[in-house]
Parts: sequence; structure tokens; C-alpha cells
Amino acid sequence: MPGYELFGAQERKEVNDVLETGILMRYGFDGPRKGIWKAKELEQELCKTFNVGHAQLVSSGTAALTTAMAALGIGAGDEIIMPTFTFVASFEAVLSVGAIPVLVDIDETLTLSPGAVEAAITKRTKAVMPVHMCGSMAQMDELKAICATHKLLLLEDACQAIGATYKGKSVGTIGNAGTFSFDFVKIITCAEGGAVITNDEEVYRKCDQFSDHGHDHMGRDRGADLHPYLGYNYRISELHAAVGLAQVRRIEEFLTIQKRNHSIIYNLLKSVEGLTFRQIPDPAGDAGSFLSFFLPTEEMTREAVAGFAAEGIGGNFYWYDNNWHYIRKWQHLQNSSMMNHMYDDQKKMVMHYTNQAFPISDAIMSRCISSSISLVWTEEQAKERGDKMAAIISKVIAAHSITV
Repeated sequence: MPGYELFGAQERKEVNDVLETGILMRYGFDGPRKGIWKAKELEQELCKTFNVGHAQLVSSGTAALTTAMAALGIGAGDEIIMPTFTFVASFEAVLSVGAIPVLVDIDETLTLSPGAVEAAITKRTKAVMPVHMCGSMAQMDELKAICATHKLLLLEDACQAIGATYKGKSVGTIGNAGTFSFDFVKIITCAEGGAVITNDEEVYRKCDQFSDHGHDHMGRDRGADLHPYLGYNYRISELHAAVGLAQVRRIEEFLTIQKRNHSIIYNLLKSVEGLTFRQIPDPAGDAGSFLSFFLPTEEMTREAVAGFAAEGIGGNFYWYDNNWHYIRKWQHLQNSSMMNHMYDDQKKMVMHYTNQAFPISDAIMSRCISSSISLVWTEEQAKERGDKMAAIISKVIAAHSITV
């Protein structure tokens, strides 16, 4: 990953189509745009590629989550169950609609533990939000069953797993709605952008309105539109959509390369005694953007990370110390450090995290390394990388006299 690594003639062609018309906005200006509607094309392409009924483009993955929550009727005081390992945008979106993020433990899938979800449900729970991290998927059968039993919404944050599938279905299309991110370092990119995908026509219609100031888009021009609801400006531009249009048409190319390089490195590391790998609920559906593995202890994991850095092997993420992806470093959330004020009940619930411990998640994340997979490696380069990583890990484990 990501798609920006292979930015080329296809992307330039789509962008130039827009530049030649000078119409950069996705709505209106029907005559001057000369039939060029890149956002509409990309939405259609997303529906076809991921076999989903509807897609609404927005300005970011964060905007997609906020828009989806609003369209699903999630708001003030509602509790949303989500994992301790995600990107900060996941809980930012929850807070933006006045809801309360309920963080629960992950398991060795690096996604929501179904048992932890079940234990966290209260009378205020409105939705469960699995986050398909690092190119792989959550345990969707179990989570769907929990949501059905308790009559909860299932909102998929698939921003890090575009192209992944679960039992033949694209992640993001399994719940009531799903979200994609097309920022610069995602599997496919618009530079900046996102989408809500859903098979529910009413949810789609509300997303369409909410993301453009409440416009119903039923008039012959924007000035004739009605406004059934309040909304916000989460529009994508035609330039960003043009990049994404070229990229989504290349997704099979990207996935093929990722999976090839992922397989090369996996096969070189799997012989290392003492090393274990992330559990993948549906291995055939892994997008291959990261290879995630565990060393036996935190100490050994830190030594391996240092060893990779010393040898110049980049792209290895130790999420346990990462400021953006694991709750341990989310002091701004734990202290409810917002520029605007939270309402009292929301602040009280968020401040709860100041003292809450997550020893199960800590035990997993402190031993985890995720190695990103590049699209520009040759097979020989992937093999060289895998050989070096295997040697470093083997040396670390041997130095601690670990036997398995």
C-alpha cells in the first residue's frame, strides 16, 4: 500500500478532463462541464466494484463516518461500541454527532472482541462499529448476531480495508452502512476523500442530503432545492473524485501486487520459531496491505522494532507507542480536550477513560508489529526484506533463550 505509489497516466487523464472544463465542483454548472461528472462516475464505479446498492462521496473518511451516523439516526447520548485499536477519526466522528464512544478490547484479529462487545451493551447502546484494521476484517458473523439479538445498528469502518472481503462480500457492505477513506495513504486514494456505502436507499438519501447542507438535489438547479434536514459541507471536489475514479479501476492491480508481496514475506517469517501471526477471520479476503505478527514478549518486540530501524527496514509500525491508533496514547480523548464544550453527560462518560485500563488489549498490542506492504517492490526486493526481518526476529528470540 498505498495507491499513490502507482499514480500515473490513468489518474492524470481523469484530472485533465476536469481541468479542461474548469468546473471543479461536483454539483451544478451543467452546461460548462460538458458532460464531465467525475463524482457521479466514481459513485457508480464504487457500487459496481463492491457490489453495493448506493455510494455517497464525501470529503474524507471522517466525514463519511459522521455522515453515516447522522443518516442512521445516531446522536446525543447514544453509545457506540468500538475498538481500542483504530484511528482517532473513529471516535472523533462519534463525538461530532453528540454520541459517546464506548471503547472495548480487541482480540488477536486486531479488531473487536465479540465477547467484549456483548459485555459492553447497555440500554443506551445504539450501534456497534467494527473497524477493519490494516487490510483485514472483523468477525462479522459474530458481530451481526450480537446486533440482531440486541436490535443494534452495525456500522462498518472499512477505511483501512478497501478491497478486503468477508465470505465473498466486500467489507463495508455487510452492516447497515460502511465507510471508506481515500486519503493519501489508503489502498486507493483521491488525495482526500471518503464514501458511505449502503444497501439501504433511505440511508443513502439522507447521506446525500446531509453531506451537502441538506440539499435534496431534486431541483433543476441548486437554488431550487428543498432542505428537508440540516446538513453540513462534506462535499468532495471533481478533482479529487477524478483521481479516485482512476484508482478504483486499478484496485485489482493493486490488490494482486499487495497479496504477492505479502505472501512472500509471510512465507519467510512463518518459519521463525516463537513468532505468531494475526488471526484473520477469512484469510482469502485479506487485502494484504499489512502483515501483522506477534513476538512472545513486549521486550522482544521492542528489540525487533529497533533492529529493523537499525537495518533501515522502514514501514514497521509498533502501534503500542503510536499517537494516532491505540488508546494508550489518546490523552486528548482521555482528558476530553476539545476546543468546543461537551455536554455534561458526554464529558463524564469520556473522562471515564482517564483511569480505565485495558490489560487484554495492552497484552496484544505491546507484542504486535504491523509491516506495511509496498506496491513498488519487486519480488526480489520483497524476498530481501523478508529475509532480513526473519534474521533480526530470530536473533532477538534466540537471545532471550525462548523455545517453543
